[in-house]
Amino acid sequence: MEQVRIQDDLFTFVNQQKLDELVIPDDMPSIGGFATLALEIQKLMIDEYKEMCESDSYPSDYLKRSCTLFKAAMNAEKKASDGISPAIRYLSILDTLDSLDAMNKNLKEMVLRKLPLPFNVGIDTDMKDTAHHAVYLQGPSVILPDASYYKPEMEAQKTAILGIWTGMAQVILSKTDLSPKDQAQYLSDTLAFDALLGQTVKTSEEWSEYVKMYNPMKTSRVCTLLKPIEFKKLLTELCGHVPERVIVTEPRYFKAFDTIFNEENFLLYKHWAYVTGLINSCSYLSEELREIGSSYYRAIAGIPAVTPIDKFSYELASGWYSEPVGIYYGEKYFGSEAKKDITEIVYQIIDAYKERIQNNDFLEDATKEKAILKLSKIGVKMGYPDNVDPYFDQLVFDNNASLFDIVTSLRKIELEHQLSKLDKPVNREKWAMPGHMVNACYDPFVNDITFPAAILQPPFYSIKQSRSENLGGIGAVIGHEISHAFDSNGAKCDENGNINNWWTKEDNKKFNSKIKAMVKQFDKIELPWGVVNGKFIVSENMADNGGMAVTLAIMAKTENVSYEEYFKNWARVWCMKAKPEYQQLLLNLDVHAPAILRANMQPRNFPEWYDTFGVKKTDKMYIAPKSRVIIW
Repeated sequence: MEQVRIQDDLFTFVNQQKLDELVIPDDMPSIGGFATLALEIQKLMIDEYKEMCESDSYPSDYLKRSCTLFKAAMNAEKKASDGISPAIRYLSILDTLDSLDAMNKNLKEMVLRKLPLPFNVGIDTDMKDTAHHAVYLQGPSVILPDASYYKPEMEAQKTAILGIWTGMAQVILSKTDLSPKDQAQYLSDTLAFDALLGQTVKTSEEWSEYVKMYNPMKTSRVCTLLKPIEFKKLLTELCGHVPERVIVTEPRYFKAFDTIFNEENFLLYKHWAYVTGLINSCSYLSEELREIGSSYYRAIAGIPAVTPIDKFSYELASGWYSEPVGIYYGEKYFGSEAKKDITEIVYQIIDAYKERIQNNDFLEDATKEKAILKLSKIGVKMGYPDNVDPYFDQLVFDNNASLFDIVTSLRKIELEHQLSKLDKPVNREKWAMPGHMVNACYDPFVNDITFPAAILQPPFYSIKQSRSENLGGIGAVIGHEISHAFDSNGAKCDENGNINNWWTKEDNKKFNSKIKAMVKQFDKIELPWGVVNGKFIVSENMADNGGMAVTLAIMAKTENVSYEEYFKNWARVWCMKAKPEYQQLLLNLDVHAPAILRANMQPRNFPEWYDTFGVKKTDKMYIAPKSRVIIW
């Protein structure tokens, strides 16, 4: 293969050799960058779990319970013996529902057991009063990967994908005691009810504008929309009282609720709940059913093999005890020297951001002052928390129960814990991600950033890497997360995380023009696996843009830096090799731009890119100055 020029394709120039070497594991849709690091940590921790289980020696009671869950998931013989019966028992409550009245009498139990319902109710931070919690109401999930697949222009894809799902569902239903005739009826009714849902629930693009989830309604109004559900009675049973209002995240769906869920469609709902509940249960049943139950997603994501039992067992066990597992990993594998160094980089980036805001040429002083205040109040969580949240003390289960029953009991504990928060203040010290997760995030409703220990390693970060490489890697990622405070969503929240318009009218207008420019820069780019939707991914692109801008500003003030190292490590971070099916799926589901565009698009907006590599008009990675976008 002819060597590409860096001026034409930074991503391929930096990553080609690595991409040629990388082999996507049979049970994964992609490899490289984040996925490679996650796989390495997964292998490390699986060995740790096996060693703890073999020696019967555990560093804490949390890890002991997590290892017990790991062993239950690993016990293929017991899972085979239990078969499908735990899920059939779990769904048996549906057989007692001969009317809507009967359903209302059993609704609390159905919610606590997390049976499929035509609505989902939960407790979360009130987006306009982030010191307190509120009740949230959301619609159910659909069978297809996203509600956008139900649009008329997607009919061919919809038919093909539903065909895959139907084939899987038929095999699973054949394992039950239902007659062939009933199996066919249940399946037909499930698809009919799903079609009703697909017309009104939100698409991923709509969910990406997350501040639009905030639609407070008087509870009396919600009760009217939810008829024939006795919602007031349910709230009293779940929360102990009826709050004055409920946050409705999908108004369109709930305004159409009575046309979807009613006496006429009740049997459709019951069969939909049975079939989808059964399929969702397969992961925790026999290995045969786990493989069958994952076949739909694996087919549409291009994954040939089921996840090996040890990887599945570890992900399940570490997921339920995420915080104590993350602390264990962080304390053992993440040093205090690295934590000190990376924390200094964070505050350097925050200070540089303040300076860029202050020197910004499009904001008025009043808006600048609010933006700098927001930066001053950003919480910084690096590595792992100091203490385990007491919630994890509640996660106790019957060691002798089936894996399915263990998971069901843990889900009930989790939901009851969530419901108990309604009248309690929000815990702003809670970590959004555990220490062993290869990821990072900004929480707009707390105004903090979280960087788990697991991501703080090469190529993102290393004490052994140059400052230029670290700024192009973890520095730009830190800048990315901070930039979410000022992206198309985060900019609508104030320094305390409340949805609050702190912009002057004129500044908001200018800001929106920059958002449109960023949408335009990415919109309708054609890739081998599909066309990019610039609006869907704009908030993440704005964050990438901000992360690069602020770290390049730091580079300009740092001695002995190498812009070549900076840009090359930026591209190295986004190295990714993926199945075409998965790439296509991500275009519809992932709010991030495809990896190749994350590597190649943002550098073109900055003069340092052109100066460093002598990029000219004739080069593919050239954008005319008038089309370049620098937001912060």
